[in-house]
Amino acid sequence: MVDELRAMRLLSRVTTNVDQLEREAHTGLQHREQSTWLPGVKYLLQTAIEGCVDVAHHICAASGLGIPNDNGEAMTFLHRHGVIDAQVERAMRQAVGLRNVLVHEYIGVDDDIVLARIADLSDLRAYVRQVIEWMNPSAS
Repeated sequence: MVDELRAMRLLSRVTTNVDQLEREAHTGLQHREQSTWLPGVKYLLQTAIEGCVDVAHHICAASGLGIPNDNGEAMTFLHRHGVIDAQVERAMRQAVGLRNVLVHEYIGVDDDIVLARIADLSDLRAYVRQVIEWMNPSAS
């Protein structure tokens, strides 16, 4: 059984990170030139995606959807079982790929990709919304 409280805490943290990233996407050049700005943005993005991944793995395990081989496959399992739609699954698989680059190839991250990514975080918001709707179908 899905621990909805745990999932909602994680999804709330994702939403908080996305809110902050959207504010940062609109900051001025002077703010962006601070030495901690871009590393902070990367961390917020990484942890937002990781929160989505954590929820996906929890749902897979708790609902008996199977044991995904990797984080991207966890998103596929959610799609196969009607938790998220195909568009969100594709977007989240790409987000997982970016998270992997942020974590494992930090030096080689193309900062322009990160900046473009924070300009549109609608996929993370859609993921949160669809998971909440799946957990609470009567609320939608």
